[in-house]
Amino acid sequence: MNAVKTRTSRIKKITSDLGDRSIVLIGLMGCGKSSIGRRLATRLKLPFVDADSEIVEAAGKSIAEIFEEDGEKVFRDGERRVIARLLDTSAQVLATGGGAFMNANIRENIHDKGISIWLRADLDLLMERVGRRSNRPLLQTENPRAVMQSLMEERYPIYEQADIIVDSQQAAHDVIVRDVTKKLADYLTTTRNEH
Repeated sequence: MNAVKTRTSRIKKITSDLGDRSIVLIGLMGCGKSSIGRRLATRLKLPFVDADSEIVEAAGKSIAEIFEEDGEKVFRDGERRVIARLLDTSAQVLATGGGAFMNANIRENIHDKGISIWLRADLDLLMERVGRRSNRPLLQTENPRAVMQSLMEERYPIYEQADIIVDSQQAAHDVIVRDVTKKLADYLTTTRNEH
């Protein structure tokens, strides 16, 4: 079977096996959740939803403004409600904020209604990517690299609970999307056979 037919049959199999579960991308800021998520959604012919954009829309202000005016606790509470609402809809590719998976309620909800995929990236790659933007409230500090290192140490042990782990690397987005679809197809086949 040629590569195009293989990919087409893999995609059909994924969307069939997925049912109404969401594919939920997790990871630190800069790992590629939005850019990979959009391409993955296009490839699987599913809607793409960015949880942070939904939070901004619901709150009527930017994430930076929510953090500054209301505090992180209010943001996290809104994030939990928005993700719960999104997971109650049909199959989609859902990109979550870097801190979302740290919340036990969100993790449990994702586990029940979705498949979590951690886009794992190393410190240098994350810093290179987040350095291009200034809209990261947690990095508005003297030493953003130290903050990112600290976030990695705190969050990576929790992210390891994801159903699937894919290394986000300095490669074309399509290469990473191909890795994600292959691991997703394998995961769905394995879990289907376990039931």
